[in-house]
Amino acid sequence: MQAELQSSDKNGILLARIADGSEAALQEFYKSHQARVYGFALKRLNNPADAADVLNDVMLEVWRDAGRFEGRSSPLTWVLGIAYHKVSDILRRRGHGAPSGELDKEPLDEKTPTAIEVLAGLEDAEQVRRCLGQLSDAHRVVVHLAFFHDLSYPEIAVIVDCPVGTVKTRMFHAKQVLKRCLKRRSDGTAG
Repeated sequence: MQAELQSSDKNGILLARIADGSEAALQEFYKSHQARVYGFALKRLNNPADAADVLNDVMLEVWRDAGRFEGRSSPLTWVLGIAYHKVSDILRRRGHGAPSGELDKEPLDEKTPTAIEVLAGLEDAEQVRRCLGQLSDAHRVVVHLAFFHDLSYPEIAVIVDCPVGTVKTRMFHAKQVLKRCLKRRSDGTAG
């Protein structure tokens, strides 16, 4: 936790230096965030060239708008928020639409399994990949940000520009879809 705070403070200082026009600070910030931004974009777009374009566009926006970073979120959350919007624009242009903000109508259940419980015991990564492919884009994004980028629900809410409650609801429904899909697959039925 201490290392994360130091990293966040360091990146905040880098953003302040970038706002003052420091190219060296931008290079250091780029090195610190390039893998996560590229990985996030690649996972959503499934195209290395488009992911590289998103990375470049994000860093260009960081260069131009670093002075607008207010510190209300971590620098990583801010950068992934920019990436999320760039990816959404590409998906919209492709005709896939932006991630849905629509809430599912099923009620929340206190006995919702954790994602670890849902995925525990699965040895075949292909099963998980197929089941993740059945999620809507909005659900897949929250799962990806929570489990591959280890972000909290409030951080995810900032990135996808929706209330924390919506993030929680999307995660709940994503876990339910994953649970049903993985159960069908483990039972040997079609999924």
